[in-house]
Amino acid sequence: MKQFTNIYFLGIGGIGMSALARYFKAMGKNVSGYDKTPTKLTSELIAEGIDIHFEDNVDLIAANFKSQDAELKSQILIVYTPAVPGNHSEYIYFTTKGFNVKKRSEVLGLITEASYTIAVAGTHGKTTTSSLIAHILKTANLDPSAFLGGITQNYKTNLLLSSGLSTGNPVRTDHPGGELQTPNSKLVVVEADEYDRSFLTLHPEIAVITSVDADHLDIYGDKSHVEESFLLFAKQVRSKLILKKSIVSKIDTGKKNISYSVSDDTADYFAQNIKIENGAYHYDVVTPTAIFENMTLGLPGLHNVENSVAAVAVACQMNISEAFIREALETFRGVKRRFDYHIKTPSLVFIDDYAHHPEELKATINSVKEMYPGKKITGIFQPHLFSRTRDFADDFAASLDLLDECILMEIYPARELPIEGVTSQMLLNKMRSQHKMILQKNKLVEEIGNRQLDVLVTMGAGDIDTFVEPIRNALELKLKS
Repeated sequence: MKQFTNIYFLGIGGIGMSALARYFKAMGKNVSGYDKTPTKLTSELIAEGIDIHFEDNVDLIAANFKSQDAELKSQILIVYTPAVPGNHSEYIYFTTKGFNVKKRSEVLGLITEASYTIAVAGTHGKTTTSSLIAHILKTANLDPSAFLGGITQNYKTNLLLSSGLSTGNPVRTDHPGGELQTPNSKLVVVEADEYDRSFLTLHPEIAVITSVDADHLDIYGDKSHVEESFLLFAKQVRSKLILKKSIVSKIDTGKKNISYSVSDDTADYFAQNIKIENGAYHYDVVTPTAIFENMTLGLPGLHNVENSVAAVAVACQMNISEAFIREALETFRGVKRRFDYHIKTPSLVFIDDYAHHPEELKATINSVKEMYPGKKITGIFQPHLFSRTRDFADDFAASLDLLDECILMEIYPARELPIEGVTSQMLLNKMRSQHKMILQKNKLVEEIGNRQLDVLVTMGAGDIDTFVEPIRNALELKLKS
């Protein structure tokens, strides 16, 4: 990657793309890019000195990213996300003019190739788990880099950079928890994305697989191909593979792997004596060699307890001490848009969550009900992708029926064209709940302001996050009146 001095991103505002853009900017590269729409994240990148435009127009690309001089051209790298359509004029320009064009996943694979890489894969839970692993490593003074799929609340970024990247010094290995098995190597945590089989560019030393539920069927076709792809990824793991206990039989690499669970005591790592006190989970983590008693996790939801057990398993494989693990779990503040509190008062709670798959919705809604028993739970859900809505319509309806009240927004298309008959109304018709409705975006804030609410949860992976601040402002105004 050292040969490239000018790096241009097609789809720079994506969570994974923006982390790479920040990485190259920190490495002293000249970074620029395009995205479809301005967001808070693109505004942050612009403030960090990265030039971004929002119109698909080759003329808006700076000259130093379009040079036809052979030597200068060899120093230009174009990074794109699969979400960019094939008819995108800038994409066509770079691919037909002979530039170095690579997918985001290929670039991440090249960056991590010479590193001691810890990867977290799975259809759910990978962002929280990878962020917690990075936080444990930071707490243990191991100075990792991390490419994450969300904005961590502890560090306010999706990219952590090792000081060794700028100093050239190796990662520290003389910590109280013991020596790393591969001293003098750079330490990197990455979220391994299964979309478009992107994670097959990675060959990590340690990997976690949290789940292999059917998803991205527009890419895979059916669940069997999803599982096949995860198995291929598992076979690329160089040292330790850590699997959720319930998927061990689906990921048969022919080797003895490490298992974890939230409660299954046949797993190598599991939790026991789980209880909630003052809004926090307290539990013991049982490992093959010890029991870490009365650990505290500030995140809600049993699924996050399970994610923490996976992170503890990674930490134990790296000989990190119980004291550091305990401190990290207690101080971890989670990831933006993962059970993200925006209002938390005795009379009103407002939570925003990225849940966009039926299993994620179920986990989030059940976590809210567990934390707030007896309270009325109102949910706003924006379906993401026509294909996902079609493929899991019945499951979506069943998960949304767990709410006391449900408001559906129209489907967020992202990279897709409409599919005939696939609408939010179709989803609403499948729900059994009597307290449900569809709302257009321009009516959402007004509707919420007029409702009597106990607990409100916004969920989805589209642009529903842009409504969080207006909703919060309306609710705070209501609380004051």
